[in-house]
Amino acid sequence: MKKVISLSILFVITLVFNASAFEFTERVNPNGLTILHLNRQNIPAVAITLLIDASPFNEPKDKAGLAHITGKMLLEGTLKRSSRQINEEIDYIGASLSVNTNHDYTTLSLTVLKKDLEKAFDILSDVLINPTFDEKEIEKRKTLTIGSLRQREEEPSYVAKKEFIKKIFSDHPYGRQVSGSEDTIKAITRGDILSFYKDRFRPKFSILSVAGDITLDELQKLLDKHLNKWTNRDDKNETKGNEFKIKKQLKREIVILNRQLTQANIIFGHLGVKRDNPDFYALTVMNYILGGGGFASRLMKSVRDDLGLTYGISSYFSLSKDIGSFNIEVQTKNESTKEVVNEIKRQIDLLQKEYVSEQELRDAKSFLIGSFPRRLETNIKIADFLALIYFYKLGKDYIKKYPDYINSVTLEDIKRVAQKYLTSQNYTLVITGRQDLISSKEMEGN
Repeated sequence: MKKVISLSILFVITLVFNASAFEFTERVNPNGLTILHLNRQNIPAVAITLLIDASPFNEPKDKAGLAHITGKMLLEGTLKRSSRQINEEIDYIGASLSVNTNHDYTTLSLTVLKKDLEKAFDILSDVLINPTFDEKEIEKRKTLTIGSLRQREEEPSYVAKKEFIKKIFSDHPYGRQVSGSEDTIKAITRGDILSFYKDRFRPKFSILSVAGDITLDELQKLLDKHLNKWTNRDDKNETKGNEFKIKKQLKREIVILNRQLTQANIIFGHLGVKRDNPDFYALTVMNYILGGGGFASRLMKSVRDDLGLTYGISSYFSLSKDIGSFNIEVQTKNESTKEVVNEIKRQIDLLQKEYVSEQELRDAKSFLIGSFPRRLETNIKIADFLALIYFYKLGKDYIKKYPDYINSVTLEDIKRVAQKYLTSQNYTLVITGRQDLISSKEMEGN
């Protein structure tokens, strides 16, 4: 035990000692682009994350997937390069360049050796400023997206998750898939993509986070040379992000999706919290104890080890700029579904009625603090992390203070947030499995 405690203390000391190494510079360029910079000379490489406030929040419901398609099209050809040339030039210098969209934002991610940074930055600026959105390439991308959506419909876990978010979020953008549906993808036109690009892909909506072997002066010279033509254009036709209201769940909702499977896929949960919720740290510790701590969690010990009803079960808060969700996910035999759901509810009730042990609290804190540095192991992880700190307004000293925030969580906090944010009554339960072996009436009666 002394050895475990000593290792935990060592982790904390290491993180506190290294926290100063992640103190970054922040500035805003005249065009409104936010710059975050961290000079790390441990290896001659640079990582860049360009986070753009372009997401499903900004697209019409009947054109769901527009943000996703627009982002992907950036790499499908520019005024200077075809999609093939982009890929070949990136491969030639051993770099990587990707675009991804989620429910809150779109990111362009670039990693490259310092000696090839000039070339890589030229490509990055080209795909950002000069995309052609060629009609044929758009149709190819739409076909690929629809094919991917159809393929995913064969995955029980995907089907369950899609139904779960639709039920708890309803008409909110979080209630639909980022990549849209077959019908909404088909409805997207080149004009839609151009309008979305012109509206949202602007410097003032963007955060450029850079970590690696590059000084701030070197970075600014690259920006002046390659991104000087990136402007905010005419703001007259700018659309604002849509505002959505999420209704509080007042009753339980149970959905059984009939599939001839030997294992039922279960998602149990309800609405959660926003990323900037002041109880975030207490919720993080509480969730680790409940189901986020792998084999150390209560759900894993009870449902897997004691009852032998699954190979794995986990819980997590999906945290976003708007209210997120709380999810518990598990697979079990169809016949065991009711017993598993009952045990999930029992474990939630225990957290709400009784204090966790001091040992559970210590173990959770030790793991969360000790594993935190792994989020900052590479330049790209750092660039991503800094961009998220700024986007979610977590505070410039977030990295430095994280251990203190986690250490400040008390036994009373765990019980309080379990009572405030969890429920074993008004929840949504989605099961993908054999309907003849899973009774919805039995579930309702739980």
